[in-house]
Amino acid sequence: MSQIPSIEVLRYTAFSADPEGGNPAGVVLDASGLDDAAMLAVAAELGYSESAFLTGRGEPDGAGASGGAGASGARKYTIRYFSPKAEVPFCGHATVATALALAERDGPGDLVFGTRAGTVPVTVTREGAELRATLTSVEPDVADIAPDDLAEALAALDWPAADLDPALPPRIAFAGARHLVLAAATRERLADLRYDFARLEALMHRLDLTTLQLVWRAAPGVFHVRDPFPVGGVVEDPATGAAAAAFGAYLRAEGLVPDTALLTLHQGEDMGRPGTLTVELRAGDARVRVSGTGTRIGD
Repeated sequence: MSQIPSIEVLRYTAFSADPEGGNPAGVVLDASGLDDAAMLAVAAELGYSESAFLTGRGEPDGAGASGGAGASGARKYTIRYFSPKAEVPFCGHATVATALALAERDGPGDLVFGTRAGTVPVTVTREGAELRATLTSVEPDVADIAPDDLAEALAALDWPAADLDPALPPRIAFAGARHLVLAAATRERLADLRYDFARLEALMHRLDLTTLQLVWRAAPGVFHVRDPFPVGGVVEDPATGAAAAAFGAYLRAEGLVPDTALLTLHQGEDMGRPGTLTVELRAGDARVRVSGTGTRIGD
């Protein structure tokens, strides 16, 4: 643990059981005494793509169905997320990291996080020696992107339009935060990521995007993904739960997967921080579930 500036800051990685894999996040389990400037300062000093701050706690909810908002006996918290540059409405990997930290302290079970994007239930289970967290997204949405905005995104990436996979059309997908989904036709195209940071950042601010969800389909239910994150002050996010949820909603909206599906996303390999995100779609439920393991990072 660390003291920044005088609070306990935990470090966890999400979507990998290896401390050297997945996406690291700072976790503050008691941020009730911190203002916005202090939370931003903690996130900036840590330098991770996002850090999570529990700013309040509610009473256990005694009603509701398992896996939904208000699961019976769920522990309720208010949570906020900061990148090194700004607050973000929702962050999947920091949610998973926080859920795992709470489970290590208080035991596995159901949690409910009140985020600025809406209510996000999380269930933590123990699988052998590992803890696994599954978050349920807010109601998703998928929208078209204007041709001029798509052209600007491709120009910032230096990706020719011919390098896109025509079977996976560009869209803006939301499941707590907005992400532009772009599908590469080859693994080689996805691996070659050298973009204009300032140009892409400006476009993302104008379109209110959190990341770009760059994907390559390896098999019908298996994808390799990468997430540029210049608006957060980092070049790339190693494992992105919010984008994974948005991508699941995108695949369903485009009719590219069945209404009930279990998808595997591999992320971070090109950064040397491999992680695995599992995305679950359920018929009759518009929300998307994202799950993964994680582990504490030593001081």
